Amino acid sequence: MTAFDFAQEYILEDEAALLRPLQESDVAHLLPFSVNEPEIWTYSLLSAAGEDNLRTYIDTALLAKRKSKTAYPFIVFDKKQQVYAGSTRFYHTKLDNRTTNLGYTWYGKQFQGTGLNKHCKFLLLQFAFEHMDMLRVEFRADNNNARSIAAMKSIGCTVEGVLRNNETIPGGGRRDSIVLSILREEWFGGAMEALKKKLR
Repeated sequence: MTAFDFAQEYILEDEAALLRPLQESDVAHLLPFSVNEPEIWTYSLLSAAGEDNLRTYIDTALLAKRKSKTAYPFIVFDKKQQVYAGSTRFYHTKLDNRTTNLGYTWYGKQFQGTGLNKHCKFLLLQFAFEHMDMLRVEFRADNNNARSIAAMKSIGCTVEGVLRNNETIPGGGRRDSIVLSILREEWFGGAMEALKKKLR
């Protein structure tokens, strides 16, 4: 039985990143990205571009998802640059089935390619397998999002396949979603150590 509690305030951190629970007041921290870097959400199923969309994005994560015990969203703080960098979350979490998805991850341009994402993923995967007692962590992305797919493969994910025409995208149209995952035995069987060596 997992000890994870959606109502508890979990903080995950190492020398490079700090992840704390997302809250309504974080609009102020994330608004510069929302207003100035709308292309961040090009491949996202839920855009946070523009203040109204950002508020809806946060409200949906907190009210509809965390309170219903299916998602747990974080805001990401870059400890090296001493500034908030983006957001990520566990979602489609099924504690009884010991599975969760990890996604809705985005960072401002100045944090992309800096190694921050690997630190965040290490902390989240470590938490998922060691504290939440998950057996499987799943990842999904638009099959056209080469950058995101490469990032997921680089942390040890295995490609499982592509779900064709399975999601509606903002502005209309549909997307194919690639599905990747890391299993508990893979994490403890070498993926954890391999990812740790890539942290910088």
